[in-house]
Amino acid sequence: MSTNQGIVQTGDGAAVVFHPPRRPLPQVGQITVPTGLTGLPRHPVAHFVGRAAALETVHCQLAAGAPARVISQALVGLGGLGKSELALQYASQHRAEYRLVWWIEASSAERLQAGLAALARALAAGVDATAAAQANVEEAAEWALAWLSTYADWLMVLDNVEEPADVQSLLGRLGHGHVLITTRRDIGWDRFGIAPLRLGVLSRPASVELLAALVGDGVCPSRETLDAVAEELGDLPLALQQAGAYIACTPRMTVARYFGLLRAHPTRMHTVPALGGETERVVAQAWTISTARISEINPLAMDLLNLLAFFAPDNLPCTVLAGLADPHGSDAVSAVDETQVDEALGLLASYSMITMSGDPEEFGVDLVSVHRLLQAVTFHQLTAEQRRRARNLATTLVEAALPQAATRLEHWGAYRRLLPHALTVLSPESPGLYRVMKYLGASGNYPAALAVARRLYAHARNTLGVEHPKSLDLLHDVGYWQERSGDVIAARDEYALLVPIKARVLGADHPDTLSARHNHARCIGEAGDVVAACEQYRALLPIEESVLGAEHSLTLLSRHNLADFTGLAGDAVAARDQFAALLPLRVRVSGVAHNHTLAVRHGLAHWTGMAGDASAARDQFTALLPLREQVSGSEHPRTLASRSGLARWTGEAGNAAAARDQFSELLQARERVSGGDHPATLLARHDLAHWTGIAGDAAQARDQLVALLPAQAKVSGARHPDTLLVRHSLARWTGAAGDLATARDQFADLLPVEEEALGVAHPQTVRTRNALGQMG
Repeated sequence: MSTNQGIVQTGDGAAVVFHPPRRPLPQVGQITVPTGLTGLPRHPVAHFVGRAAALETVHCQLAAGAPARVISQALVGLGGLGKSELALQYASQHRAEYRLVWWIEASSAERLQAGLAALARALAAGVDATAAAQANVEEAAEWALAWLSTYADWLMVLDNVEEPADVQSLLGRLGHGHVLITTRRDIGWDRFGIAPLRLGVLSRPASVELLAALVGDGVCPSRETLDAVAEELGDLPLALQQAGAYIACTPRMTVARYFGLLRAHPTRMHTVPALGGETERVVAQAWTISTARISEINPLAMDLLNLLAFFAPDNLPCTVLAGLADPHGSDAVSAVDETQVDEALGLLASYSMITMSGDPEEFGVDLVSVHRLLQAVTFHQLTAEQRRRARNLATTLVEAALPQAATRLEHWGAYRRLLPHALTVLSPESPGLYRVMKYLGASGNYPAALAVARRLYAHARNTLGVEHPKSLDLLHDVGYWQERSGDVIAARDEYALLVPIKARVLGADHPDTLSARHNHARCIGEAGDVVAACEQYRALLPIEESVLGAEHSLTLLSRHNLADFTGLAGDAVAARDQFAALLPLRVRVSGVAHNHTLAVRHGLAHWTGMAGDASAARDQFTALLPLREQVSGSEHPRTLASRSGLARWTGEAGNAAAARDQFSELLQARERVSGGDHPATLLARHDLAHWTGIAGDAAQARDQLVALLPAQAKVSGARHPDTLLVRHSLARWTGAAGDLATARDQFADLLPVEEEALGVAHPQTVRTRNALGQMG
């Protein structure tokens, strides 16, 4: 058979076409590549911050390998984190170290092959441009692999690899050089001996630095405004780049105005590029490829991603999503079991759309986190009906996950983990939100409990009316949490308004009206007018005994409070005697071991000490403590309160060193049980400082109070009585430590604050005024 010379003729009268034979690509050994040849897609951005450590990690990883084998590194993370930009920065900074630096868009096997073919043509063109042009994709890609296997000093970036399997054959055939991979897939790289470098968002300082550089000097934004934008954008590099470019290129645009637009019109701001910018390089487009692929693989995974847009962004326990398997849920995903949920979460994690982490507090519980911007984009892509269904489902799941008994100590861990999600998901109509309020109060977060109470009350007032019983109950809660938050004057005034409304709506003798009067009297006393509080309780008690009975719980609580305020009004002996008279009644009504009975014993011990018998008070607390431990446990807050009483009266009985040591042990228990920021923990720190000073170390007491004051102010507020007490003690021990001038200034600064916050006649204000007067 003769050799075809490229002449083709078919059919009668067909035209003769001459196709010269394709010339083969040159031998790999013929190709000499000058050092520094690059094939990068664009210049790296000018403003690149916050990734120095990641760049160094990539460099160390690639430089650490032996030259006789290929060294690979994968950059893994959510779209928009800047994986490609990091690879581009690295390739640009280190290109002089390589004979060749080449970039391949590797989002599919076909694109990877096309990128290798382009490399072959670029290398061969200098020796035989015709052969390079004529080579087909398959032939050119094979030639490129042969060249890469022959030479060592090259860097190849495989950008946006979709599946590890797409590069498996390539990595297996290469024997030399460096491969840098960017991918959203966080799975399968261990098969190639690659430990991925997982990128996170920028640090806040880096985000602010980037925004400031992008908007330019002419805008002159404040750091607070830049910080607010960075917070809203979740420190995502692509979003920050988009925002900075938009601000810089849009006339009359400021950072503050952009922040307002971002809050008011997030969908538009996440979609629109800067003037002249690439439409593909905006936040709203960053995840379209991944979401489309995820939808093809497992539609349930996209349902979950849509659902996750309605929770708080960080640390949702996976156990909440296990509720999707409940076939009785009205909006539950049909025919879904727990294993399917786990598989869907695994797929989302493999595309870096979510982050999975272990719960540090509970072994075996996984937590799910989603970037807040991905949540925002996902939310705004849903229809109104999709949003309604997803929100209802999220509400159902959180409601089911919240334990019913919110005030029980053993349930606080669950509430703590679910709190940000409950506050995000639950509406005022949800019964769960009321339980959240109860948990917040029980755990000592009084300001947060107050915020939820106000939210619940506003909703009830607007939907049911001001005088609806539910509205009145919630207004009662607002007053209570105001009181617990330290704003006893506002609480007193709130109850003063509430009492006549309840009397008019429910009747003067209604139990709820009497309860409001009870709380109003208590707030009057806590606001400093203990004499008026006693008068209120003396007037209230006969009505409670007549309407509710002498042994009703509210009646007994009023007697309890009357005894306390009698002591605070200066008659400790009468207070002691009132508690002594109340105790047998409490025992008969509630039992010896009931918490209310033990509270009366606690009051009796305290006022026994205040009446002058510290040793008897100490002994009574010593007898009380085992009962507290038996009823509530050794580390229950009520037990710890009795331990505090024992420590105090041990000190008052003459053993200050023992009191100091007991408070030191108590503080550890408080921190373990309630956390470092709980008001009771802060009170234990104050008491420890006090007895440290009494035991003879005034300087140490002063230093402990210096450390305590900012924490107390942060938790309770600058004008809370507890914060003002810490300031008083700090001034006292500063003076005792020898710095009388500073102590005098501290008392002088404190006095007007106490007069305004507590009133001029409040006992604490009087103590400060007297201390200042004694210093001259």
